Amino acid sequence: MKELSLNILDIVQNSIRAEAAEISIMINESLSGDLYQIIIKDNGRGIPDEILRNVTDPFVTTRTKRRMGLGLSLLKYHAELTGGAMEIISNVGKGTEVIVNFSFSHIDRQPLGDIAGILVILMASNQDINFIYTHKTEYGEYRFSSEETKEYLEVAALNEMNLLEEIGWMIGENLKEIKVSGFELRERNRVIL
Repeated sequence: MKELSLNILDIVQNSIRAEAAEISIMINESLSGDLYQIIIKDNGRGIPDEILRNVTDPFVTTRTKRRMGLGLSLLKYHAELTGGAMEIISNVGKGTEVIVNFSFSHIDRQPLGDIAGILVILMASNQDINFIYTHKTEYGEYRFSSEETKEYLEVAALNEMNLLEEIGWMIGENLKEIKVSGFELRERNRVIL
């Protein structure tokens, strides 16, 4: 995968399959500490010990249709390429936490890509899950919660196309304000029927 946001999407889909009601995505950038950290945490079913031991092996998966699971193994590979590492903590019945550390300055660290677009896709297709996104840089911190946004807007779901587009744009503008590294905000696409 060329962008970290696509790796994040893949890992979050694991959380969705694990029936998580809340999924937290946190990114910490520290240029001075040469650290780029991604933490994805859920309250899903968790990973049994016998699978957790080999979960980064691409030939270990719980899926029945596709017998390969490349998401975690690719993310681990990309982290290690930069001198970083990946740790997975999981408790059956309580959830899973994936912590990935990259060297911030390493040439092989992938750009973030369109994380705002990924969040919009996740919210549009998973209305019952609370997605919490936090991004910290040396210029500030931005936090978004889909449940808090629904409460603020007094809506039951974030499924209206124009609303989702505006939310994606708002997330992107906030990320630009705190100078997120490698973030790419796609241009707005308006469909006129």
